[in-house]
Amino acid sequence: MLFRGPDADVSIPEIGLTPFVLRHALRLADKPALIDGPTGRVLTYGQLAAGIRRVASGLHARGFRKGDVFGIFSPNVPEYALAFHAVSLLGGVSSPINPQYTCDEVAHQLKDANARFLFTVSELREKAIEAAHRAGVREVFVLGEAEGATPFAALLENDEDEGLPPVEINSHDDLVALPYSSGTTGLPKGVMLTHRNLIANLRQTEAARIINPDDTVLCVLPLYHIYGLVVILNLGLYMGATIVTMPRFELEGFLQILQDYEVTLAPLVPPLVLTLSKNPLVADYDLSKLRMIFSGAAPLSQVLTRACTERIGCIIRQGYGMTETSPVTHISPLDPAQIKAGSVGHCVPNTECKILDPSSGDALGIGEEGEICIRGPQVMKGYLNRPEATATTVDAEGWLHTGDIGYADEDGQLFIVDRVKELIKYKGFQVAPAELEAILLSHPAVADAALIPSPDEEAGEIPKAFVVLRGVATAAELMKFVAARVAPHKKIRKLEFIEQIPKSASGKILRRVLVERERQAINRSQ
Repeated sequence: MLFRGPDADVSIPEIGLTPFVLRHALRLADKPALIDGPTGRVLTYGQLAAGIRRVASGLHARGFRKGDVFGIFSPNVPEYALAFHAVSLLGGVSSPINPQYTCDEVAHQLKDANARFLFTVSELREKAIEAAHRAGVREVFVLGEAEGATPFAALLENDEDEGLPPVEINSHDDLVALPYSSGTTGLPKGVMLTHRNLIANLRQTEAARIINPDDTVLCVLPLYHIYGLVVILNLGLYMGATIVTMPRFELEGFLQILQDYEVTLAPLVPPLVLTLSKNPLVADYDLSKLRMIFSGAAPLSQVLTRACTERIGCIIRQGYGMTETSPVTHISPLDPAQIKAGSVGHCVPNTECKILDPSSGDALGIGEEGEICIRGPQVMKGYLNRPEATATTVDAEGWLHTGDIGYADEDGQLFIVDRVKELIKYKGFQVAPAELEAILLSHPAVADAALIPSPDEEAGEIPKAFVVLRGVATAAELMKFVAARVAPHKKIRKLEFIEQIPKSASGKILRRVLVERERQAINRSQ
């Protein structure tokens, strides 16, 4: 049985992403497009459009060409949009990188993506320059100044039309973004997203009416994440809204910005919804202008939805998707009366969903739980240089197998109940067990290791390791060993020693055995 949403399909224009997103720039030339929340620095739509063309001219003068990859290693700042869309205008590909990554992680992504240039900020300059050197990156641009890097301001000194070549964009085939995702399993892989993928998802989410032109939208979720990049930045600009950026989450600053800028729409993740529901500081701020919270990246429980709605007094809508689907596939209804607590809503336009029996592969019906599969124009072109991983995720008929378990009710609304895939979702961010297991196994005292998600009220899930020792080491020592080699969200938060890792006859780790063991242990302790 196929499930579709109630909205009619939308048209998807054959155009490059940047002219599509900036459709309102001339008409809204004096309206703030982006505001740096902590400083109040404003970039109007007119300044944004002109700045993008200047940066594109500067990059072209330095040899950047269509198909080249440009790394963006930065927290949320207005210049993120300048860099991303300048690259898009030239037919290049932006690869956003987590600003909390270690030097090794940055270098790995830059090298895997074959990036030619890198944009960063002064606080990250040392990691950026070292990683760029190791990955063979040609030039590093820094917001501010740093020895060994070119000031980003130098790119803005170019005339916006001088030296800017006409670039023909094939929206179906030409890539515009290369975010990294672990997919349903394994190590992070480059997700090849075309101009059409992102344009399709902007048109699909426009139909769901998340952002209005008169909204002031908070952008505290990181722009390296597909949620921030597409659903906040690009959808906000496409709709002509004003976006207030925050470089990182800090509770009092977050609440101050919500109040002072009279934010009307806050796209968040469940841990931040939990904060709004429970933290006593929230009562000290006027959040009366907040009309809606949009939650994504991880499931939001019915209990938490109700608690936050009652306290803040605004609507909460949920969305569902993946990096591999650009990202949105489902959104809960606009009408509050139709919103079902715990549901991620209906398919967005131009999207089909089916639920498959994980064992037999047979399509299931209403109320039957199985693996969620998605088909639509927002589905990625594939994983960079990984045809086998692509074929495993997207089948010959174009169905993307999400690795999530759920069911659709009689109204076609989707409920997520579990995951087939091995990923751990810590505060909405992906943690690949295989990556942490490989690091643990590099420690001389570790004979074997397995990572699982352990339930956590604040984070949703935290990475927990089961370790078999062959030498002497403490849990604290091993967790510190891993923490020194990964970004903070990937740190192991729990570690338990075990005599043997359960495995199948073929040697595959039986994670579900360990997950069940962990759930039983948590239940006993409560």
